[in-house]
Amino acid sequence: MALQISLLVVLLVLVPPSPTKAAERSPKARADFIRLNPCPATGSNKPHYACKGYVVDHIIPLSCNGLDHHSNMQWQTVADAKAKDKWERKNCRGT
Repeated sequence: MALQISLLVVLLVLVPPSPTKAAERSPKARADFIRLNPCPATGSNKPHYACKGYVVDHIIPLSCNGLDHHSNMQWQTVADAKAKDKWERKNCRGT
C-alpha cells in the first residue's frame, strides 16, 4: 500500500496535469447572434462592425459550462461586462 501511494506521489510530481484548454469560441455563433440581435447603439447587424460601448457576452459563461451558441449570448455594456468578468474569474473555474 505504501508503495502504491509513493508511486502515485511520484507520478503527480513528475507528470504535471495538462493545462485545461480554453473554451473554443465560435465566430459563427457570434455572427448569428449579431445578425439576429442588432447592435443596441447603432442598429447594425453586421458582425464585422463595431458596436461602440457594448460587447457580446455569454449569459452563462463558458467557464461555468455555458454553451457557445447564439441563444446563450447577449449585448452587454463594457462596464457591466467588466463587473461580470470579475465575478466569473472568482466563481467559475471550469466547473
